[in-house]
Amino acid sequence: MAKHQLEDIRNIVFVGHGESGKTSLIDAMLFKAGGTSRHGSVDDHTSVLDTDEDERERKHSITSSVAHFTFADKFFQVIDTPGYPDFIGQALGALNAVETAVVVVNAHSGLEVNTRRMFAKAGEAGLGRMVVLNKLDSDNLDFDVLLSNLQETFGMACIPVNVPVGLGKSFSGVVDTLHLPASIPEGVATDPKAINQKLLDSIVEADESLMERYLEGDKLSDTELAHGMTKAIRAGTLIPVYCTAAKTDVGIKELMEDLATEALSPVDLPRTTTNAVGETVTLNPGQDEPLVAYVFKTRIDPFVSKMNFLRIYAGSLHKDQSVYSVKAGKILKIGQLMEMQGTEHANVSEASSGDIVTVVKLDELHVGDTLCKDEAHAINLNAIGFPTPMIGLAVEPKSRADQQKISGALQKIEEEDQTFHVTRDAQTKEMVMHGMSELHLQIVEGRLAHRDKVEIITHQPKIPYRETCSGDADGHYRHKKQSGGSGQFAEVHLRVASLPQGINPEEYFTKDRFLSLRSYHYDPVLNYAFIDRVSGGSVPNQFIPAVEKGIKERMERGVLAGYQVQDVSVELFFGKDHPVDSNESAFKMAGSLGFRDIFTQAKPALLEPIVTIEITVPSDKLGDITSDLNGRRGRVEGMDNAGGGYQTIRAKVPLSEVMTYSRSLSSMTGGQGSFIFEFSHYEPMPPNEQAKVVASAKHAKEEDE
Repeated sequence: MAKHQLEDIRNIVFVGHGESGKTSLIDAMLFKAGGTSRHGSVDDHTSVLDTDEDERERKHSITSSVAHFTFADKFFQVIDTPGYPDFIGQALGALNAVETAVVVVNAHSGLEVNTRRMFAKAGEAGLGRMVVLNKLDSDNLDFDVLLSNLQETFGMACIPVNVPVGLGKSFSGVVDTLHLPASIPEGVATDPKAINQKLLDSIVEADESLMERYLEGDKLSDTELAHGMTKAIRAGTLIPVYCTAAKTDVGIKELMEDLATEALSPVDLPRTTTNAVGETVTLNPGQDEPLVAYVFKTRIDPFVSKMNFLRIYAGSLHKDQSVYSVKAGKILKIGQLMEMQGTEHANVSEASSGDIVTVVKLDELHVGDTLCKDEAHAINLNAIGFPTPMIGLAVEPKSRADQQKISGALQKIEEEDQTFHVTRDAQTKEMVMHGMSELHLQIVEGRLAHRDKVEIITHQPKIPYRETCSGDADGHYRHKKQSGGSGQFAEVHLRVASLPQGINPEEYFTKDRFLSLRSYHYDPVLNYAFIDRVSGGSVPNQFIPAVEKGIKERMERGVLAGYQVQDVSVELFFGKDHPVDSNESAFKMAGSLGFRDIFTQAKPALLEPIVTIEITVPSDKLGDITSDLNGRRGRVEGMDNAGGGYQTIRAKVPLSEVMTYSRSLSSMTGGQGSFIFEFSHYEPMPPNEQAKVVASAKHAKEEDE
């Protein structure tokens, strides 16, 4: 039996830039609803949500946290998310667990980079959106300018449903703009009557029946207006704006009342997805439907072990139930089920559609997994789109004792954070950890130290350049070695050519294009193909895989400067063998060295990673930033007004030029600038830059030798 009716559930994520007061808002709501016995505070380390050692020390969220409470007969499950772009993965994961996103804006700082980004991401996810102007008790505020900037950036659908009485230290309350009071208090920041008509228009716009009655002059009831507002929020014709000051508790009750009556429930936002045969289906969120649940967050707790946070979209889940993991392709048994309150947890025996719960000790589950009733009812919910982490640090253990623990410790963080990855560089033998920023990786380093007791040493890694060729060449290589007894002999004739991006392998690799084509192996990740065109048995079939293996190993080691080769095709079309001295080892060596020699004749070139960067800065710093980007070989692609006297610049720039960009940007803008970037593509390096990298690689190789 479900504990709550679907219509009474409110799943809400709080997003926005750092220091906007999201955590303080939820702490205040928890206390007001009786979910906690005291008012938690970030400042004195008593917050229910920021409990991690790093979060307490820095006084801002690093991971997402789930809390719940009941208010006005509605069951709230709220998710607090980090505000800084460095930890955006946690916020993106949470969007898949809710129906409503509350975008919190620091009234003093205005619209900052992550506020805009999360507003857009919530829209892309199809969520209902609300905006909270928090910290209206700050000094030097102009409400009309703040509202104007908000509407300029997010659209005219942003309409205040209440306005502040007083600002700064005199901020003492709010006035409802939908249900106007008989008399307007003195000190109100803007005229609520002027907003009332716009608010009514945007509510009825999403409901034809309400629109007709409204135009005919009928008076709409409070219940009709509340339902109409929910429809309008879902349709996007209304983005209600609320006024609060979390630390002084002003506007909190009014916000909670409106969330209870107007925020979307699971019934208001059914999900669409694909079934096992690729058909688009709409999930019925009914609690008697077959189970569909989604893993949106993983946490490794030192005491509880691995914890996977699930949002149940349909059906029910109970302790000791067997379920089907779509990604793992196997049946798993649910052990403990828990309900979270920050880091505190309580065991529950079952959960139903609309609930957010945690399961433990299931190593096979990962973020993005879908759980279903059984294989016959398998569907796959849309994956979360996480940005690619591009800032890297080479990492090594500080001591031999740490060497034994480092891999496991880093793997734990990878499980928890989808914007953190660890790779091993085949060329340099370096272990490289990749994150969203220098701060992100500093937090990881701290977490390794205090949670896993692993001390590490870090340094800048090599940029992940790639090698390719822009022409084609063919030739042969004979590997012959005789040192008494049986020797080694293999001869291969190869053609190396540039391979265009975006090909359809089935259409591209045909006998019309490749004479005597027998077979091919295509790697879509590297856009590389090995093509077997051998005729007449000049290379025995049993040795052809060895030739391919030798080529692939040489591609991994690189030719020009020691970087992975991509975007090439290699054709094996002739060869010779010896009845005694030929073997797999000989043909593997011939493939490797033959590719090396012929690749150098096919106009080899270096590719460098290019990132898309968005930089938000005060308007008066625009010239300095664009000039600096030009010096970094960047290409400005556009600019947008970010509101509040800020501009956002979009550009493409080589990764090598922005590895330490945060320091430069802070210096140029006095700490007022912010940026985000993610991998875009690879493109050829300018000859002068390529020469530097090749010379550096040659020098390093000579030193090693």
